[in-house]
Amino acid sequence: MNIRNFFNTVAKKASSAAGSPWTFCSAVAIVVLWAISGPVFGFNDTWQLVINTGTTIITFLMVFLIQHTQNADTAAMQIKLDELIRVAREGNDELLNLEELDEKRLEQIRQQYEALARRAVQAQRRRGEGSAPIDVDADAR
Repeated sequence: MNIRNFFNTVAKKASSAAGSPWTFCSAVAIVVLWAISGPVFGFNDTWQLVINTGTTIITFLMVFLIQHTQNADTAAMQIKLDELIRVAREGNDELLNLEELDEKRLEQIRQQYEALARRAVQAQRRRGEGSAPIDVDADAR
């Protein structure tokens, strides 16, 4: 197993564990125990340094794990969206590479889609549909 696969495996397991209710409860318990131990240690500098150092180290490591999992999730979502655009008959193929466009072109495309949204709202109002809730199950019936 190479280092990339090893890191990916560790990052996924750590991310999953870090997001669990048990991990949160454990973190709260540690903070409560630390706070309760304050009088025992006279609320001295070492007592404060323990929690500061521990949280700093954990935060530092979690930044990398979160960024790794976020990168993987974003890449997977981008691929899925690209596939949806690719298979749509009237899809705009320029959107397949949207994340690589400069800000000026992104703004132009955003404005085009805002105009489409405004026209859709106006058409909906002309049909008298107003702001009626959308029945998402209508297509399933």
